[in-house]
Amino acid sequence: MSRIPIILLAAGQSSRMRGTDKLLQQVDGVPLLRHAAQIALGAGPVIVALPPEPHDRYAALDDLGVQKVPVPDAAEGMNASLRTAMQHLPQDAPAVIVLLADLPELTTNDIKKIMYSVEKERDFNIHRGATQDGKPGHPVAFDRSLFEELRGLSGDEGAQTVVRRHKDAVKLIPLAGNRARLDLDTPEAWADWRANKQT
Repeated sequence: MSRIPIILLAAGQSSRMRGTDKLLQQVDGVPLLRHAAQIALGAGPVIVALPPEPHDRYAALDDLGVQKVPVPDAAEGMNASLRTAMQHLPQDAPAVIVLLADLPELTTNDIKKIMYSVEKERDFNIHRGATQDGKPGHPVAFDRSLFEELRGLSGDEGAQTVVRRHKDAVKLIPLAGNRARLDLDTPEAWADWRANKQT
């Protein structure tokens, strides 16, 4: 197993789901959050950023060997989650992979491709999953030299600020189809995806 830890961002609100939690939607018979955590665990150690307890998302991770990290200021946005999770990285982590929890088609092998790039392509500080035709997506790996910048983020822009600042040091890794970008934010998107899966 890789020494590169994976931060799974799962503290955000499902604001466009009209009252349902997209991370608790079923994918292959389990909640999406559990599915994402299992995929990530197949590649490396996992830190999950979660809303403050009590929250239904904790139960979705029962019996999985992940580190659950509550984000007290989760309402601030993605950077609060990232900042909090970064405090739990091992001291000797050579890099970190940041993974959104709402990518239902991503696989363990996709994450391993990013890790392989981190280990082999040392001229780059950022290694980013992309669609088959090269559109930037997720997951995104950051070299340890960028950890302080990630810890200093604010607002809800996520790590995009750091990616833009170092755009010449980004290596894109194409993943099959559109799974590096496919997230499902509305009930209609979920219904369409499920219908297409069955055909």
